[in-house]
Amino acid sequence: MTSIHHASRDFVSLGMFIIDEFSFADENGDPTGKSLPPQIGGGGTYAAVGARIWLPPSNVGMVIDRGNDFPAHIQDALDAYGPDMWLFRDNPDRGTTRAINAYRGEVRGFKYLTPRIRITPRDLAGTRLGRPRIIHFICSPTRANAIMSEVKEDQDWHPTAIYEPIPDRCVPEELPALKEVLPDIDVLSPNADEAMSLLSMPLPPTKELVEEACRRFLEMGIGQGGAGSVIIRSGAMGACVGQPGKPLTWVAAYWSGPESMNKVVDVTGAGNSFLGGLGAGLVLTNGSVWEATLYATVSASFIIEQEGLPRLTRATDGSGKQIELWNGDSPQRRLKELQDRLVVEKGTE
Repeated sequence: MTSIHHASRDFVSLGMFIIDEFSFADENGDPTGKSLPPQIGGGGTYAAVGARIWLPPSNVGMVIDRGNDFPAHIQDALDAYGPDMWLFRDNPDRGTTRAINAYRGEVRGFKYLTPRIRITPRDLAGTRLGRPRIIHFICSPTRANAIMSEVKEDQDWHPTAIYEPIPDRCVPEELPALKEVLPDIDVLSPNADEAMSLLSMPLPPTKELVEEACRRFLEMGIGQGGAGSVIIRSGAMGACVGQPGKPLTWVAAYWSGPESMNKVVDVTGAGNSFLGGLGAGLVLTNGSVWEATLYATVSASFIIEQEGLPRLTRATDGSGKQIELWNGDSPQRRLKELQDRLVVEKGTE
């Protein structure tokens, strides 16, 4: 087992921090006049905040490469979540990683404007983020192999590995590399479109196709001795949870049904925050993948309510205890509501 001292983080994402810029055009490519200021972005950032919804900042971590152009308003926004969760690497000789989100009608294009600085397990060694209990990474299957090889270099560290395949490498050609790394992964979590693409299955995904994909991934052998899980994130359909030796189960999206449509503003980062919430849930439920998926679902529910990240405030409950609210609501309240909803749904089958 992992040798954990009191300062070890529960969850660290190896994903990147990005400053997102935006451009908006209509279907013909003509500017719409809409504009947005630069925003906090990056899959790692959204995953870390998804975990932070449940865990104190001292239990969450992420490396941020801070360039010479780091905006003060973005620094303030990050610090509001708890400065301790961010490990800044300052580089006065370069700018911060930036990307352009170019919208043409409803279609979003994405392109990096600066070179990417990748974060690897070696970057955590000797820092306050070293040897976390859970690591999350977003990359190609080939790079996932390299990440897990670095993890194995530390013989006293055996983290739970949550792997989120990067969308543009979810292609059939990557399947052999994915099969190679799966025994080292504890949770594999593509979204439904990515799962279909990896397995050369038809689009659009249906519940039946997603379940078939779950079964196929499980048959490949996820985790040591095939004990790992697959969770296929399926947007409004919810999430399909596959565990060895158990029936496939679905967890409904928190915001689902016609009455929830006005709550879904922007799904950017929802999948990343889902997996941060999953990591926190695994800690808080002593490793129950299904229960952790409820935490994940609640984390995603806060991300999709606005453009950008959710707002954290503090309040005092009826007993005088200080509590954290996200977008003015309690994650624990949403979790209880989701649990109650699923009990009712199971009882009516």
